[in-house]
Amino acid sequence: MHVLLVEDDPGDVLMTQEAFEHHGLSNPLSVVTDGAEAIEFLRRRGRYADAPRPGLILLDLNLPKMDGREVLAEIKADEQLRSIPVVVLTTSSADEDILRSYRTYANAYVTKPVDFTRFMDVVRQIDHFFVSVVRLPQ
Repeated sequence: MHVLLVEDDPGDVLMTQEAFEHHGLSNPLSVVTDGAEAIEFLRRRGRYADAPRPGLILLDLNLPKMDGREVLAEIKADEQLRSIPVVVLTTSSADEDILRSYRTYANAYVTKPVDFTRFMDVVRQIDHFFVSVVRLPQ
């Protein structure tokens, strides 16, 4: 399953990539750094014309150009994209963000741990759940 990481913080991108490598996760990982780029990737426009369709999206909320809340709403409003599971992976633990994400049909909401080891474990658990535990549409 191809994973799309939508994250603008280079440190969090690096930690996610390291978590994939450390835990031997074989899923290909693509990274985009803003919300508008995420939509271009998902709709296979411009330089993303040949982009693979992700089986899972890890989405930060605080993004430039188009924030993650808007990206999530656009994904879930699009008949072609709405079946892709979206895990909101963000620093925010605000009740308002959690509620809004679920109301916009996020599949899960995870607050990023600040501890590197815990962050790596959370990424592994997300991957394990969506790759090994649940059945997703093809």
